[in-house]
Amino acid sequence: MPPRVLILGGGFGGINVARALERARTPLDVTLVSRDNYALFTPMLPEVATGGIETRHIVQPIRAELRKTRFILGEVETIDLERRVACVHHPLLGMPSHLAYDHLVLALGACSNTFGLPGVEERALQLKTLDDAVRLRNELIRMFELAEVAAGENERRRLLCFAVVGGGFTGVEAAGEIQELVDSVIAFYPGLRKSWVRVILLEGAARLLPELPEPFGVSARKMLQRRGIEVITNEQVAAADAAGILLRSGKRIDCQLIVWSAGARPSPAVAQLPVEHSRHGAIVVNADLSVPGVPGVWALGDCAQIPKPGGGWYPPTAQHAIREAPLLARNILATIRGEPTKPFVYTSLGMMVSLGQRQGVAEVLRGRMLTGFPAWFLWRTYYLIQLPGLDRKIRVALDWTLSLLFRRDIARLRISGEYPGRPVQPSTSC
Repeated sequence: MPPRVLILGGGFGGINVARALERARTPLDVTLVSRDNYALFTPMLPEVATGGIETRHIVQPIRAELRKTRFILGEVETIDLERRVACVHHPLLGMPSHLAYDHLVLALGACSNTFGLPGVEERALQLKTLDDAVRLRNELIRMFELAEVAAGENERRRLLCFAVVGGGFTGVEAAGEIQELVDSVIAFYPGLRKSWVRVILLEGAARLLPELPEPFGVSARKMLQRRGIEVITNEQVAAADAAGILLRSGKRIDCQLIVWSAGARPSPAVAQLPVEHSRHGAIVVNADLSVPGVPGVWALGDCAQIPKPGGGWYPPTAQHAIREAPLLARNILATIRGEPTKPFVYTSLGMMVSLGQRQGVAEVLRGRMLTGFPAWFLWRTYYLIQLPGLDRKIRVALDWTLSLLFRRDIARLRISGEYPGRPVQPSTSC
C-alpha cells in the first residue's frame, strides 16, 4: 500500500500541497477534504461583495485543479492523533466517515473571531467565504432599498451608515470597495442624498494596516479620507445591538450594517487538538512545518504559527501559504524516503492593499512604498497572474474592464422566505 496522505482544507495551502504531491514520482495515496468543492481566491472577495467581480469568477472547482488526488466534500469534525484517523461529516449524505492516514496535513485556515462581544455574532457580517460576500452584497443593496422608502431623515441616515470594524487588509479593502459601490449606485436612488451615506472604518489600534510599516497605514488613511470614508482609530467595540455599535469609550455609532474583520481564530477542529497552540489559537510548528511531538502531522497557512530563522513568526498570508506548500510536500516525501527535511525560509516579495477607485498602497523592494494608481495597478496585475485557471483570468479581466465603462449592478437576488414576518409562498411557475 502506498503511504496515505490526508490533506484537510481546500485553501491556498491545501490545494498547493496536493498539486506538489501529484508531481512526485513516489507512489502516494493522496486525499483532500474540503467543505466546498471549489478553491476560493480570497483576495478578491471584497470586489465580489460590492459587485465589481461576478461571484463564480473567483472560484475554481477542486476536481478540475487536482486530477490524481481523491477529493471528498465534507466538514472535519474530530481528529484522533493517536489512532491516526480523522472523522469527516458529509453534508450531502448526512453521515460521518473515518479516514485513516500516514501523514496528515492541516490546512484548515481560520474563521472570524468576535471575541465574545455582546451582539456582534448576531449583528455583524463576516467576509471570509463566498457566502459571506454574496450576503454582504445583498445587504448593501437592501439598505439602499429600505432607505428609499424609510420615513424620516434620521432613519435613512442610520440605514445608510456602513461600519467596517478592523483596519487590517480585509477591512481596509472592504471599506474602499463599499465606498466605490456607493459612488456608483447612489444615482439610481433619486430619493436619497449622497451626504446621508457614511462609510466608517473602525480600528482599535493607533493606525491602519499594522502588518505594514507605519507610513503605509498613514498613506492609506489619507487616501481613504479623501474619498469620504471616516477613519476612526484607537476605538474598540464593546457591543452591538439593533441600533448600531457601542464603543468602549461610551460613544455610539448608529448603523444597520456592520462588517466584522477585526480578528481571526483557527478552525474548531484545530483548536481541539492536544498540541501546542499560540495565543491566537494557531498550531505552533517546527521550522520544517511538522507539528512537534506528533510524527506524521504537518500544518501550514492560517492555522499554523511558523518560526522565522532570526526570530519571530511568518505572517499568515496567502503569499506565504503558497510558498509553504511545496516545501511541506517535499518534506513529506523526504520523511517517507528517510531523508532529512528542510526548514521554511522565505523573504516576502512585498505586501499590497487595494483601496478602490484605482487607489492602493504597496510595499515593494524591501520596504519602499508605492501609492496611488501604480500600487492599485500592481495589485491587480499580481493577483490576476495568481488567479488559478486561464478562463478565470479572462473572466475577471473582463469584469474589471466592464466596471470601467458601466455602473455597479444593483440587482438583488432575493431568497424565498428571507424577509421576516412574511410566509413563504409556493412557486406557481412551470
